[in-house]
This record gives sequence, structure tokens and C-alpha cells, in this order.
Amino acid sequence: MDERSAEPGPASSGYPGDAEATDDFELAGVPDSFQRLWTPYRMAYVKGGQGQVKDEESCPFCRGPQRADEDSLIVHRGETAFVVLNLFPYNPGHLLVCPYRHVPNYTDVTADETAEIAALSQHAMRALSATANPTGFNLGMNQGESGGAGIAAHLHQHVVPRWGGDGNFFPVIAQTKAVPATLSDVRKQLADIWDSV
Repeated sequence: MDERSAEPGPASSGYPGDAEATDDFELAGVPDSFQRLWTPYRMAYVKGGQGQVKDEESCPFCRGPQRADEDSLIVHRGETAFVVLNLFPYNPGHLLVCPYRHVPNYTDVTADETAEIAALSQHAMRALSATANPTGFNLGMNQGESGGAGIAAHLHQHVVPRWGGDGNFFPVIAQTKAVPATLSDVRKQLADIWDSV
């Protein structure tokens, strides 16, 4: 008889050590050091969100600057880029820094746009620090549909304030994100302090 068990379980090959590669329900998987945060509500972006933006006329980042700051949730307008609140924030004060031009990739922006996007991102961090006292930040650009961009057609940099313990079970279990301030109030606070930080 070889090393295999005479009666392996349904998800087991019968080799020693297989117990570590299954769970209590005998589902296959190799344990690793990663913890998973399941976010099923993001499927709305993954499945069909990109189809909403077909051109500059249907792009919220192109149309926003054509309206009043309060209506579009714009915090600050620069020369080549602007800062706007995310309509569906991960955390209160979640900002987006967008070029005015309708370009999809970071490689498409000019040197002037690149410099202003960086400067506005730094300024956004200072404004958020002054108004909300976060203990950390996430900054990043998701490039393309497969890169996770909610609106891949128009480049935007995320500036997300973070606090210890701000991730909780609500989004995963209850499909609910607790945001303790209205978007209009957050926009006004940031806009009011922007020039003084």
C-alpha cells in the first residue's frame, strides 16, 4: 500500500497534509497569510459601470466643472485639474483629483497636469488633516477597467482619509457604509479651509 489513505475525503487527494488544504466543509484551498475583505457591492462597478460613460458628454468628470461647485461637489478648481468629493465615498472626505481633459491614463497627462495633480493631492491631504484629523491616507489611481477604475475613461486620483478602526463589518455584512457627515457639509468645510492650509 502506498502513502495514500484508503478512503480520502471528497476534497482531499489522500496525501498527508491535505487536512491543511481544506476547511471544515472540505472545500479546497491553500491557507496563506492574506485576510480577505469581501466587497460584493463593488460588482456594480465591475459588471456594467463602465458602459455609462461613452464620451465627454456622459462623463461626470467632464460635466461637473460646467456646473456650480456646490452642485458638483467641487472643493477646488485649479488651472489644469480640480478636486471633487467622491459621490460614493469609502470614507468621509474621500476626494478625487481630476484633470479637466478627458484622458484615461496617467501616461496621457502633460507635465503641467502631472505636477498640478500631485500638488492638489498634497493640498487635499493638508485640508483633510486640518478638518478631519485622519491618522493615515490611501492615495492611488486605478487604471483601466481591469485595474478597478470605476470610471476608466477619465483619469482621477483618489485621496482617501483613514482612521484606526474605520474598516468594519457594515459594508461586508449589511451592504451599508456608515458615513457620519453629509457630502455638502464636507465639501463646504474643505472648500472653506482650502486656501488657508
